[in-house]
This record gives sequence, C-alpha cells and structure tokens, in this order.
Amino acid sequence: MSQYSESPSNFPAKLYIVATPIGNISDISYRAIETLQQVDLIAAEDTRHSGKLLSHYQIKKPMFALHDHNERERGKVLIEKIKAGQSVALISDAGTPLISDPGYHLVNECRAQGVDIVPIPGACATIAALSAAGLPTDRFSFEGFLPAKEKGKQDKLNALIEETRTMVFYESPRRIIDTVQQIINIFGADRKLVIARELTKTFESFYAKSASEMLTWLNEDTNHCRGEFVLMVAGAVIDSDAIPQVALNTLKLLKEQLPLKKAAALTAQIHSQKKNTLYKWGLENL
Repeated sequence: MSQYSESPSNFPAKLYIVATPIGNISDISYRAIETLQQVDLIAAEDTRHSGKLLSHYQIKKPMFALHDHNERERGKVLIEKIKAGQSVALISDAGTPLISDPGYHLVNECRAQGVDIVPIPGACATIAALSAAGLPTDRFSFEGFLPAKEKGKQDKLNALIEETRTMVFYESPRRIIDTVQQIINIFGADRKLVIARELTKTFESFYAKSASEMLTWLNEDTNHCRGEFVLMVAGAVIDSDAIPQVALNTLKLLKEQLPLKKAAALTAQIHSQKKNTLYKWGLENL
C-alpha cells in the first residue's frame, strides 16, 4: 500500500491524541511511536516542525495541517475520514495536544458524533515543571498563557488574587518581565515564584525566588529572558482575619482619587469588609 493511500489500514479507526517531546527528542513513548507508525493519517499543528520528529523515528505517514486558524473547518474533514474507516493521530508542536495547543474543537466534535478518542500520554511541560519546582502539587491550577494586552492580563491576575492553589502559566520571552511586574503589582512583591526554562533541553534551568527578586534577576541579563518559560506562582495564604488583597487593591485605587475615609467606605461596600478596618489599614500603609 502506498504511504499516501486513502485505503484504511487495520489500525482501529479512532482519533489518537499523541503526546510528543517538549524538547529532548528521546522523551517519547514506545506506544506513541507505534501509534504514529500505524495510523493512516497524522494531524499536526505545524507539519514542517513535526516532520522533523517523524523523520527522526523513520515514520512515513501522510500529514494533515490542523491549527488554531483552520481547526473548526478541517476538523470536520478528519471526522469524516475516521467515520470512513481511517485512523488519525493528533499531535502538537510539543507536549500533549489541547494543553494550550489546538485540538479542543476536534475532540469536542468527535465526542458529539460518537467518534472514539484514545489518549496516548507522554510529555507535558506543566507536569514536568511542577514535579521539580518544590511548590505544593496536591492541588494546582493550570492557567495557560495570560492575555497579551495589559488590561486583560491585569483582569486575569486580579481574578486569581485569592487562589490558594499553585498556579501554572506559560509565558513568552518578550512578555515574561511584564508578567512578573504585574504579579508584583497585584499579588505582592513577596509572592514566591518558580521559573522553569527550556525544559528537557540543553540549558534547562529552574529559578525559585520572591516576585521582586525574580524581576531583578530577569533584568540583570537579557539571556535570562531567553527560552520557553513555565512560570509557577505559589498560592495565596489566606488569613481569616486579614483584609483580602483584592479589597486592598481597590482601596489603593480609590485612594488615588478620593479622601481615605470615602475610599474606605466604598471599598467596604464593594467587598463586604469593615469600613473602620480598611480606614485604619489605609492610615498605616497609604
């Protein structure tokens, strides 16, 4: 059979979600290789990028481009192929598909149409980073990429002020400094951060510091901002008697435009806090 034949192989006609390496090309399972060798078609986020991985393992299968901009439309084509008896593997540029990568619409539609889906687990930057970060991992919140625009980023972080779980973000080199600065502004300078950079690659490194120390470190050398980042943020420690950080942030903003007494009264109304407690905190800190 030609490698580009439309005739189905004997591999079960299902959608296979196949995790691929995030850096080190050896971080792929035997099952993943076997699956990619046997499916009829491989759907990839970037066929040129994934072609290098497939070439390394001498896997010669037809490829199908499926990315953010065409997933809804081309996903329908893949589903029809599966229904016709073909097996399809979905891979992303690196790691586990759908984890801040394309695939959600395809998988969701497969579920809706009764198409079987098989996960082939493997590398994931989030789990790799958490396993070596030294932050609590019994409960964590994966937040993916923060919005690129400043207002969106601030709104997202403000919504997470009282999150007690370890938070995991992906971030790009050009935005990492601004993101840490916004964390300082919203979460406070003492919040513990861990950066995992270039995971599984030659220059893999971990840095654990307070938010203010991390900002200083990033600004010390442009090389510190190179690579792919997983940014982990320690969860908030909530004191039942303490004023919530979100209320303090509101008080600070209102104080810029209003007398402290009025700012405290409005903040108390917005956040169901005690006006006198807010007023006293403002006298001592603003």
